[in-house]
Amino acid sequence: MSILRETVDFFEKGGPMMIPLLASSIVALAVTLERLIQLKHKRVLDPHLVNMVNNIHTIKDVEMLNSICHNSNSSLANVIRTGLENRHLPPSELKELFEDSGRQETRNLERGLGALETVAVSSPLMGLLGTVLGMLKVFNVISEIGVGQASALSAGISQALITTIFGLSIGIPALIAYNYFTHKVEDLVADIEKCSIVLFHKLRSMNTANQ
Repeated sequence: MSILRETVDFFEKGGPMMIPLLASSIVALAVTLERLIQLKHKRVLDPHLVNMVNNIHTIKDVEMLNSICHNSNSSLANVIRTGLENRHLPPSELKELFEDSGRQETRNLERGLGALETVAVSSPLMGLLGTVLGMLKVFNVISEIGVGQASALSAGISQALITTIFGLSIGIPALIAYNYFTHKVEDLVADIEKCSIVLFHKLRSMNTANQ
């Protein structure tokens, strides 16, 4: 109970800017946990599918791969499925479909990162705004009663320090998480592109051989 009381006191001392800061921390935590789950390597880039793409030689292999992709929700499976379902198109059109599908999956992988970046940038600024409001409170007290009563000044000083600390404690981890996920998405997208290029050339070769 004392911990809860101390937490409530902490937020009360921080002033009105603690509300948007708390909301920002919830958003950052939610996005971080969701992306940690969704960006697991196997959920995006199934090693079994990669192995099958590298070992496609016959129409039977294509049909088997297509069947497996229809039962998978991974990003790689979505790109492969698009290519296999349109494998009879001319090479230029097929390549364009691969690229469009890759861009769509990239957007899906980046979902929520914009919000995380916003939190990383805005939280320290909101903390700074809370600091300014706290210092204004201090100056108002000084103008009314002077500097002789330290207890009267403590509320404004506490607000100034607490919002700065809270803003930075949200912004720094959010920035670290954003950079981590951004680099992870870049690596995953590069691997998806590499696999789709292999598949594209194999399908083009098979189409040429069947003509």
